[in-house]
Amino acid sequence: MDSLVLFCTGALLAGGLYWFVCILGPAEQKGKRAVHLSGGSISAENVQDNYKQYWSFFRRPKEIETTERVPDFVDTFYNLVTDIYEWGWGQSFHFSPSIPGKSHRDETRLHEEMAVDLIDVKPGDRILDVGCGVGGPMRAIAAHSRAKVVGITINEYQVKRARMHNKKAGLDSLCEVVCGNFLEMPFQDNSFDGAYSIEATCHAPKLEQVYAEVFRVLKPGSLFVSYEWVTTDKYRADNPEHVEVIQGIERGDALPGLRSYSDIAETGRKVGFEVVKEKDLAKPPALPWWTRLKMGRIAYWRNHILVTVLAAVGIAPKGTVDVHDMLFKTADYLTRGGDSGIFSPMHMILLRKPSES
Repeated sequence: MDSLVLFCTGALLAGGLYWFVCILGPAEQKGKRAVHLSGGSISAENVQDNYKQYWSFFRRPKEIETTERVPDFVDTFYNLVTDIYEWGWGQSFHFSPSIPGKSHRDETRLHEEMAVDLIDVKPGDRILDVGCGVGGPMRAIAAHSRAKVVGITINEYQVKRARMHNKKAGLDSLCEVVCGNFLEMPFQDNSFDGAYSIEATCHAPKLEQVYAEVFRVLKPGSLFVSYEWVTTDKYRADNPEHVEVIQGIERGDALPGLRSYSDIAETGRKVGFEVVKEKDLAKPPALPWWTRLKMGRIAYWRNHILVTVLAAVGIAPKGTVDVHDMLFKTADYLTRGGDSGIFSPMHMILLRKPSES
C-alpha cells in the first residue's frame, strides 16, 4: 500500500512538473517554451554580467543621452528579454486597446492591421517595418495586406527568430528581415511604398534621426504611421510619483528618454513630413490597454517561480531571474502609467512624404 501511495505521489509530481515546465505559459503558437529560455546572442555564462552592465547604464545618465552608445544598449536589452517576451507575451511585442469579446491575440492583430490600413498600400507594394522585433506585426500585416514587408531590427537573435517564424507561417515570400540600425538604414532612397513602426522608435535617442531615415527611404507621396510611447498632457514633471513611474518605464524598457506627446508632430514636420492625422489610440472610448498586465499578475508570479527553478537547476542561464524580475516590476510601472493617464504606448501619428512637384 505504501509503495502504491509513493508511486502515485511520484507520478503526480512528475506529471505536475511536466505540465508546469512544458505546457504552462508557452507563447503564442507555442513559439517558445520555458525550457528554451536563453540570452539571445549572449552566451549563457555571460547573461548575468550583461544584465548588470545593462542596469548600470542607467546610473550614468550622460551615456544614455549619447547617441552612439544607445544602439548597443538596446541590442543588449533585446538579447536579454526576447525569449521571455515570446514565452510570456507572444510574438508581437506591443500593447493594444482592449476590445470587449475579443481575445488578446485578436486585439493585437486588429491593432496591427489598422496600421497598414492607415498607410493605404496595395498587394505587391514594398513596405517597411521600422523595428520589427521577431516579426509578429509583420506577419499579420503581410497576411492582411499581401504587401511585401521588409523589417529591420538591430538584434541579430531577433532576425533569426523572425525568419524562423516567417517560414513556419508560410509567409517568407512576403516577409524579409534585415539586421541593422534604424538610425542608419541600409536601404536606398525612395525605395518603399509605405512604412510603419509599432512601439519601436521609442528606443531612438533622438526621434528626429529615425524619422529622417524613414523620410529618406520612402517614395514621394507615401505614408508612414507610428505608434509612439509618450508622456501625456496629464504628466507633471514636478510630481515625484509621476517621475518615478516614467523613470521606471524607461529603465525597464531600454528607453533613452520618453518624449512628450506634444513633440511628435513637430518632429515629423521638422524632417519634411506632412502631418495627416494624430490621435492617442489609448484615450476613451478605447478601453484600457493595461488590463492585460493586471490580469497577468498571477501568471507573472507563476512564471517567476518557474524561471527561478529552471535557473537553479541550470536549464535557464544565470541572470534570467534578474531579467524576469525587472520585467515584472516594469509591468507595475506601466500599469500605474496607464491607470494615472500620464503614459500612452499608442500615440498614433500618420505622416506623408510630399509628392515631388
